[in-house]
Amino acid sequence: MLKVRLQRVGRKNDPSFRLIVADSRKDSQSGKFIEILGSYDARKGKPQIKADRVLHWISMGAQVSGTVNNLLVDAGVVKGKKVNVLPKKKPIVKEAPAMAETPVAEAAPVSEEAPAEVPTEAVAQ
Repeated sequence: MLKVRLQRVGRKNDPSFRLIVADSRKDSQSGKFIEILGSYDARKGKPQIKADRVLHWISMGAQVSGTVNNLLVDAGVVKGKKVNVLPKKKPIVKEAPAMAETPVAEAAPVSEEAPAEVPTEAVAQ
């Protein structure tokens, strides 16, 4: 499957990226890509994108990575919403007390009418 994704080409502490089309099974650092579709300098912020070629590859069935999708939406190349590319945070699970490990019997359903009071003499017999 083909993917449109970013390939880092900048020096250390100077993030620059190429927008490439590559086979999804190939590593982006291997240098084996099909076509360069643009570039993105993260410090300057404005990407240079060949919009017609990007749309051509998307029409041919290439999938777009989340970050590239967000860049294309910002640039106005594609319509749609941005994708959340950050991982979901998991809630912190606190240790449960030892009593919570035993299974709790299900409570009987509570009826709307209160039960009639039973005299204690009838219960004692």
